Amino acid sequence: MMLGLRTTIYRVNDLQEAKAWYTKAFETKPYFDEPFYVGFNVKGYELGLLPIEGSITYGDNSYSYWGVKDIQQTFDRLLDLGASVYEAPNNVGDEIMVAGVKDPWGNIIGIIYNPHFKLP
Repeated sequence: MMLGLRTTIYRVNDLQEAKAWYTKAFETKPYFDEPFYVGFNVKGYELGLLPIEGSITYGDNSYSYWGVKDIQQTFDRLLDLGASVYEAPNNVGDEIMVAGVKDPWGNIIGIIYNPHFKLP
């Protein structure tokens, strides 16, 4: 039985630079900070940074959506921090908006505004 999203991991080849970037992007400091893994608690969900040496091959086959209150403002802020456009904000129906950016290491960060979703 699935219990819901617990952790999203992003692979990075510069852990210190990524830690600084994600601290700014998600406006929170890591709760777990070791040379082998950095973990952030984002409103009860885990965002993890996993260091990978050398080049990284990424696929576009999956990514997680992080909930936001204002999708355009969040999208623009991530771009200002050095992310690049993966998917411009768009309405997917019933007032639900989605967008995506690539962080400076090529990881895809999805963001979603869904006025119908409520945490239990």
